[in-house]
Amino acid sequence: MAAIDKVRILVTGDSGVGKTSLVQLLCHGEATNNPAYTIGCSVEVALHEYKAGTADERTYFVELWDIGGATQHKNSRYIFYNPIHGIILVHDLTNRKSHQNLRKWLTEVLNKGTSKGNSREYNECDFDPEQFAGNQIPIMVVGTKVDLAQSLRDNFLSKRSTVAEECGAGEINLDCKQKKFLAPGSTNAVKVAKFFDKVIERRFYNRELGGQFTSFSGGQNNRRYTKNSHCD
Repeated sequence: MAAIDKVRILVTGDSGVGKTSLVQLLCHGEATNNPAYTIGCSVEVALHEYKAGTADERTYFVELWDIGGATQHKNSRYIFYNPIHGIILVHDLTNRKSHQNLRKWLTEVLNKGTSKGNSREYNECDFDPEQFAGNQIPIMVVGTKVDLAQSLRDNFLSKRSTVAEECGAGEINLDCKQKKFLAPGSTNAVKVAKFFDKVIERRFYNRELGGQFTSFSGGQNNRRYTKNSHCD
């Protein structure tokens, strides 16, 4: 039996926005009502059919690295930031600040991935949309708690540019406690599948891209993380 290749996707955002619930829904198709707080990093794995239904269909492992968002772990998070093949940025649709902070998270991931010793505080001026527009690492932005923010969401998204637009990223909004938001064939599920396909495409089929974010460093099985006691 041939070995199954894998890609690694970082799931990041403020503490409490729903990262753990999202990962559980993506990997297991189950809603989690009372997740624990993530300390360090928790890793879940999903099987994904690349280009499902075509002659090129192939199975891959998708590792979702759920990164704890607590401030006290800021200086140790960088060990999970490199290497990665995709990023899912998660924010709470009822909390505008959590969306603004996605710029901080994206900047932190990029800076920490290249300079482990850099502990300088993030400044809003550090974010340069041109740095991420067309960036070779695929990005998806996920807004959670849509059930609590239907009216807020429309008002929020219409008033200002979103991080997804600034970075040229895909975007979905959902309620992680409702499986229907990622039901097979739904718009959200199709977008997630296309995002996974893009991550795999960049990792295994676009060799000319190269770079630190498109391949694992060291052995394929190198993995460091602190398991479980987690929440978002």
